[in-house]
Amino acid sequence: MSLLARPAVATRAAKTMQGLTRLASRRSDGPGSTAARQARFPAYPRDTREATVPTSVAPAPVTIYAPPAGTAARPAVHVNFHGGGYVMSMPEIDDALCRILAVEAGVVVVNVKYVVAPQHPFPAPPTQAYDVVRWVAEHGAEQGWDGGRLSVGGQSAGGGLAAAVARQALEQGGPPLTLQVLHYPPLDLATSARDKKAAVARPMLRPWMAEVFDTSYVPDPRRRADRLVSPAGASDTADLRGIAPALVITAEYDLLRAEAERYAGRLAAAGALVEHHEVAGADHGYDTQDDEKARATYLLIARHLRRSAAPDVS
Repeated sequence: MSLLARPAVATRAAKTMQGLTRLASRRSDGPGSTAARQARFPAYPRDTREATVPTSVAPAPVTIYAPPAGTAARPAVHVNFHGGGYVMSMPEIDDALCRILAVEAGVVVVNVKYVVAPQHPFPAPPTQAYDVVRWVAEHGAEQGWDGGRLSVGGQSAGGGLAAAVARQALEQGGPPLTLQVLHYPPLDLATSARDKKAAVARPMLRPWMAEVFDTSYVPDPRRRADRLVSPAGASDTADLRGIAPALVITAEYDLLRAEAERYAGRLAAAGALVEHHEVAGADHGYDTQDDEKARATYLLIARHLRRSAAPDVS
């Protein structure tokens, strides 16, 4: 066992990462600042309001992005979960994505600030994420969206949470989801990060980083085979027929590429894979740095959201 696989050490490392992330977001001139995130893609306006969703874990703050004026009176709604290794709380990292989806897909986007480890380890984040999605589905009339046309998605750890929400919706009989968007997600924490291989010698997500994240999120290695943590792991063989249709997006150089590909195969076998799209020449988190690739992927997601949210006229 490496030092970083020890929960006490991983917890200290994770809390240090959290502190550094908070400092970066508060800087007025840094690339990781909230202001810099909101300045990306200025052609897409930011029309938002804040709300708090009650859940069984803790109240979940959300930022609600409105589609352009003239959109349907009750547009479809997409719930987004940000990345950060289940450790960093930084919903603002997805501000550009949320603005583009609201405009290009014509949907309301609910961007969730969910609880993170080590303060809130598994199963708190997927439990809270599912509670938020159920609330979004049930409160559409009063909030101004159509909770019956509901999708979920996320980047990195957020993609893992979106997959967990879709699994809980399958097992608990709803709410119905029109699409799950899994963007370079971690889907096999049962396999040690040091046993995963990337297509490049020095991937953005290093094994030691993944080890800190995995240990902080699920301190007991025996629990990492849980279906809400590792749906691409060898132990999860449940029948997925009926799960929400999925768009799976992988990055060519990502340490997590192989597990997302495996899960895409499971979804395809269940008749639930809409598309598996690989971003060539890209690594984990590429969309936070490369505007050209980010825009192309965000527009791809928007097209799928628009298609999945189209009212059923049959």
